[in-house]
Amino acid sequence: MNNIYPRYSLQSITQALLDTPVVFVAGPRQSGKTTLVKQLITGHPWKYITLDDQTQLTLAKADPVGFIKNLSEKHIAIDEIQRLPELLLTIKQVVDENRLPGRFLLTGSSNALVLPQVADSLAGRIESILLNPLSECEIKNVQPCFLSQLLSGAAPESKEKRIKNYLINRIVTGCFPEPLQRTTQQRTATWYKQYINSLVQKDIQDILHVNHSKKMLDLLKLTAFYSGKLVNLTELANKLDLDRLTIKKYLGLLENLFLLKHLPAWHSNEYKRLVKTPKLHLIDTGLMCAIRNINNVSLLAQPNEFGHLLESFVYNELQKQACWINEDLQFYYYRDKDKVEVDCIIENASGDYFAIEIKASATLTSSDFVGLNRFKAIANKQFKLGILLYDGDHTTAFGDRLFAVPIGALWS
Repeated sequence: MNNIYPRYSLQSITQALLDTPVVFVAGPRQSGKTTLVKQLITGHPWKYITLDDQTQLTLAKADPVGFIKNLSEKHIAIDEIQRLPELLLTIKQVVDENRLPGRFLLTGSSNALVLPQVADSLAGRIESILLNPLSECEIKNVQPCFLSQLLSGAAPESKEKRIKNYLINRIVTGCFPEPLQRTTQQRTATWYKQYINSLVQKDIQDILHVNHSKKMLDLLKLTAFYSGKLVNLTELANKLDLDRLTIKKYLGLLENLFLLKHLPAWHSNEYKRLVKTPKLHLIDTGLMCAIRNINNVSLLAQPNEFGHLLESFVYNELQKQACWINEDLQFYYYRDKDKVEVDCIIENASGDYFAIEIKASATLTSSDFVGLNRFKAIANKQFKLGILLYDGDHTTAFGDRLFAVPIGALWS
């Protein structure tokens, strides 16, 4: 029997349904949206419809207005709304006639709200909540407190020590609910490969209507080798025999499918010697490892690759936890022309900065803090805290507002 993991976005969804007519739960396919919605509406007077059901999809396509207006229930859940975004315009009409809170609960594996006509028509009527693959906190069933501690200016502590083997296993397995139930790495990799095939069939072809779906799939696979690295459109274009503009468009489409994220470079008007090219991060390291045929044994033998994958793993964990913080946070990375870098910069609503560097090793030297010190000097008074996440035993001060913190603190 599958485990039911706690989903910490549930509270946000429940609260939104109390005062918002349309709530949109968005996230990558197989991240748990349907399970969460069914858990929420079970035992309550909701009508549930999935547009993955071809019969329902055909009926809705034939008469979008009648399909919605003929539903007698006050509360309606529609799964995979991106398969027919025209329904959103009808939902807008229905909501304008009766602005009952929690009228519609929608899910989508593609960000239909980026369509201008949809975003404009539903403005003020909809709240979008992102459901990522599972966070480490949800997998271990512990309350997330890392970011809240960080934003309060405190260096987090960890009870978990020297967890390299654990991290390697988690990186290879990834954070989608289904692979976590599989008993071998081979079965886990098989799931991810089937997942990629379903993306081509259900999303890339049917929803995005991309002319070169094979090229789109090739790009997705290629980004598994570039995750955590600077975006080089020319290099990607040459590898796939496409032009830069097409590559840029396809990367945007993959981002709308919640499969990758662009991490912008931090910049300052006062400091000109900064790299401005964004980085790419795929949303799950298990997906990356399956594409690249990486398993525990091969990853253990490749410390450089372990470092790159760990950076993506930590970045994704921070992004997941940021969804549960009641504050608008912006994420960046720092890199200057001297190639001095900080893996992650978090800016809060007040314009304060919190810097995070990620190191796969258990040993530390002062040179590991070069990037944090450089950014601290540039950010000046806006710099609040810098931490180096490492595979060590203790949280240790390394100067004014600088700390080494065990990686396990992310979920301790």
